[in-house]
Amino acid sequence: MRLSEIRIHLCPVRPHEQRLSGHAQAGRLRAYCSLTFDDTFVVRDVKLIEGNDGLFLAMPSRKLCDHCPRCGEKNHLRARFCNHCGGRLVENRHLRYQQGPGRLKLHADIAHPINADARQQIERQVLSAYESELERSRQPGYVPHRLDLDIDESVEPMSFRPTGTTGG
Repeated sequence: MRLSEIRIHLCPVRPHEQRLSGHAQAGRLRAYCSLTFDDTFVVRDVKLIEGNDGLFLAMPSRKLCDHCPRCGEKNHLRARFCNHCGGRLVENRHLRYQQGPGRLKLHADIAHPINADARQQIERQVLSAYESELERSRQPGYVPHRLDLDIDESVEPMSFRPTGTTGG
């Protein structure tokens, strides 16, 4: 598999953050990315984040949940009350998901590389595309890429018949 397209959407600069830090982008989130593999499979919501050791990719993830002991409904691990029945949840239940000293697992990746070599290869290509997009953003008339375009807009959208209806 190869990366056939990388779309980078730079995060906007907030004027008050720029004044406070002197950096063009004070927050840790640098860009959102959309990665297309072999012109057939897309992974969206990949984040490029400034970490303590430099830029890294954060794959799309979801918050981990557990079930309310009272009603059985799902709730995020940091929730203090059940979203369904309003019952109080055990405050420190998220500690059961600790991954080593000081690391809590509160999110799970939805899509991710299987091994370190694949991650490094993807990361290298995305960082290169990010640097190119930064350069492009400094040019007059810069227009950022749209991340929500996956299909040829000249093709008419498919129409679907609502389920549960009968034909004729």
